[in-house]
Amino acid sequence: MTHARAAKRTALRLGGVILAGSLLAACGSGSDGASSDDAGGKKVTVTVDLFGSFGYKEAGLYAEYEKLHPNVTIKQTDTQDEADYWKSLQTRLAGGGGLADVQGIEVGRIASVTQQQADRFEDLRKYGADELKGQFAEAKWAAATGKNGEVLALGTDVGPEAMCYRTDLFKQAGLPTDRAELAKRWSTWDGYLELGKQYKAKAPAKSAWLDSVGSLFSIMIGQEQERYYNDSGDLIWETNPALKTAWDTSVEASDAGLSAKLDQWSPQWNQAFAAGSFATIPCPAWMLGYIKGQAGESGKGKWDIAALPGGAGNWGGSYLAVPKAAKHKKEAYELVKWLTAPEQQAKVFAKQGNFPSATGAIVEIAGTTDPYFSGAPIGQIFGHAAKTSPVQVLGVHDQNINQQITNALSEVERKGLAPEKAWENAKKGVANTLG
Repeated sequence: MTHARAAKRTALRLGGVILAGSLLAACGSGSDGASSDDAGGKKVTVTVDLFGSFGYKEAGLYAEYEKLHPNVTIKQTDTQDEADYWKSLQTRLAGGGGLADVQGIEVGRIASVTQQQADRFEDLRKYGADELKGQFAEAKWAAATGKNGEVLALGTDVGPEAMCYRTDLFKQAGLPTDRAELAKRWSTWDGYLELGKQYKAKAPAKSAWLDSVGSLFSIMIGQEQERYYNDSGDLIWETNPALKTAWDTSVEASDAGLSAKLDQWSPQWNQAFAAGSFATIPCPAWMLGYIKGQAGESGKGKWDIAALPGGAGNWGGSYLAVPKAAKHKKEAYELVKWLTAPEQQAKVFAKQGNFPSATGAIVEIAGTTDPYFSGAPIGQIFGHAAKTSPVQVLGVHDQNINQQITNALSEVERKGLAPEKAWENAKKGVANTLG
């Protein structure tokens, strides 16, 4: 492919949190540090622009920070769909206007930042960020490091994977609800689909086995070390056997009628969490907060979490960066430093489930359970997944490629398009994206 050479560049590696040797790292960047604005006494509004659910508001961190820094006000804007968020961010970066002081960056975009847009973001070493390196998992830190050693963002969470499920719907369909038993029954993806067929035979009205085959694909490809690029930076997605397996399994789920046919992040998908439109959803740790937000208080105790079929994996995770066009760079960095410190990452996990990338926080949350998810030992489940998931190869266009493939799978499940035709559409979409 002509675009393969253009896309070839050093790929970064990220994935499972590397715990060995670093679990006892001391928690740093405590909550008593003063921001630069306190000394001058000026009032500063720090703007934060995010996507999805980072959990800072929900965990009370903004209110806590404002109390510690009386001259700082934090104003957050957010977009649910990361693809829409990224598109808007690119427009504003190109024009230099309308940027927040703090911008969220999804892990699938971080290689684009470090390899193509380093000149548009602050090198946080300017503010002392290089001193924080030991605070984060090595792979998480390395992924946000530019080719000249720039520190272009600080890590928030990672996305160790599990399976979330509705115990009330399982009971109605005559399936077991014990998380340990389910982990055995669906230890493989074939086992997961077989259980889905059993569910379909006795499912409650208007309820499918899973939300979408796109989410199934994304969770499966998150179990692989090499997905869209190899270690040399070559595009391999068209010939990668692991990706083909994830595609074929997703198509099989569609053909078996196991999907609710919901596009992720759509209004219909959001409403389906509360409506009971699906019984299972592949579930990286950050999805827990999203489920709580969409299912609401009435969903408490109806959800549970079990280990993922097919072994551990990682889907997603994010960073916080400061654009060079930010109005309050120093204050923005101080906020980013505080929000990503182990203490704050542990608080977000306890409230929202976003799994920490700070090693000190990982120790702290090991025994955490979540009453919303039927008391599931989320610290244990996601901690094990984080320790055993592969360290992924990241490329510049990971997120764009994933989007084109999941779009194609949506055509299969929602429009009945032949898988071969949908695959060709995905290839065309990727080619157009890469130029």
